[in-house]
Amino acid sequence: MNPAIRVLVADDQRVVREGLGTLLGLLGGVEVVGTAADGDEALALAIRLRPDVVLMDLRMPHCDGVEATRRLRDHDASIKVLVLTTYTDDRSVIDALRAGARGYLTKDASAGEIREALERVTSGQAAIDPAVQQHLVNAIATGPSTAATPQLPAGLTQREAEVLALIAQGLSNIEIAGRLVVSETTVKSHINHLFAKTGVRDRAQAVTYAYQNGLT
Repeated sequence: MNPAIRVLVADDQRVVREGLGTLLGLLGGVEVVGTAADGDEALALAIRLRPDVVLMDLRMPHCDGVEATRRLRDHDASIKVLVLTTYTDDRSVIDALRAGARGYLTKDASAGEIREALERVTSGQAAIDPAVQQHLVNAIATGPSTAATPQLPAGLTQREAEVLALIAQGLSNIEIAGRLVVSETTVKSHINHLFAKTGVRDRAQAVTYAYQNGLT
């Protein structure tokens, strides 16, 4: 028999964590090795417990699922991430997959679908909910028909440009995090990257740069 798939559950809602732990415990061939309430805890437990898969929610305090996935990929890419969330918007899906997630399910998924997705990601395959796949197909299909995406200066990503524009509006890191629905840690990471790319040294220079380059 194949060894059980060792799973770490990360979700900020206690009832969801406990419910998933119970559900997964009833599935043959799956072992829940731990639970985490936010991205920081998920990363620390994943490094210590070395599960096969982290079942990762996206919207969590302190460090969100996308940032935790990115850090885990950089630390140990052998630990797979399967996103389980209520969000199916294009931004959430694309950000999670770019961060290194190997699968993406909604919380409407059945126990059987979760089990199948766990098996797929542990075997090196992708596991994406059909509804999410349709979202991605539609986004790709309709994207070219709209106006071309403007070229951003200094190699900024779209999200870094968004953060820069919000800095120019006078928003604090906490306010930016709330506006973009990400953690403050993620915002700080974006700011460090955009500062390095644009060569600015502080927020005042960042505001000037944003206005000079039409990013306000």
